[in-house]
Amino acid sequence: MISETTRDTTDKSTTPSLGDDVLSLSELCTQLHVTAQTIYDLRSQGRGPRGFRLGRELRFRKREIDAWLSRLESEDDQHHYPGRR
Repeated sequence: MISETTRDTTDKSTTPSLGDDVLSLSELCTQLHVTAQTIYDLRSQGRGPRGFRLGRELRFRKREIDAWLSRLESEDDQHHYPGRR
């Protein structure tokens, strides 16, 4: 009996996947060097990143994190350099 094996030749670097686009709360906290409580507090104040729940877990799309960080930078610039655009 001859056994054939099939190899997956899909280039994974160009194939988007949900896992590549989404971070868990703990992954976000690790990247930003903050606690989960900091993220929860910012979100409750309306100043945190947009996220969504999958079951009990809070998740964040990377594009939402990037947009949130850009807003924080803009707010900080306006606060510290009011005349600069």
